[in-house]
Amino acid sequence: MLQLTPETDPIRQLKKSHPLRTSENTNKAEEALKKDSEWAAPILWRCEFRNVLAFYIRNQNLELDKAVKIMNEAAYLMNDNEYDLTSLDVLKPVEKSGCSAYDCEYVALAQDIGIQLVMSDKKILQAFSEDTISFAQYIQ
Repeated sequence: MLQLTPETDPIRQLKKSHPLRTSENTNKAEEALKKDSEWAAPILWRCEFRNVLAFYIRNQNLELDKAVKIMNEAAYLMNDNEYDLTSLDVLKPVEKSGCSAYDCEYVALAQDIGIQLVMSDKKILQAFSEDTISFAQYIQ
């Protein structure tokens, strides 16, 4: 598996060249990344990441060519670790929890590949306590 380093991590590259809004969860996510650099995500991650890049483009803090390069690097790093889920896979946890289909994309993926979902959303942590773990618990 490809290991993320400061030179290959597109998020670190973006933070280095353009100040990002950070929070306590950002720091926890970075600690989790240090602990395990092999992350999996539903294909939905691409749209989320593009929205972050779009924010910086719109605010004239990032040029289009640099944003495309960062996106391509992120896609390369996630290669073989992004998954497309069926509607049934996503909607079953929705029925169980009342959480959004958006949130259940991540829950369904964790269930499908047999791993715990590391996150900070209290509603999902409570609704899927067997399938999730908080960042704080994970990085201890």
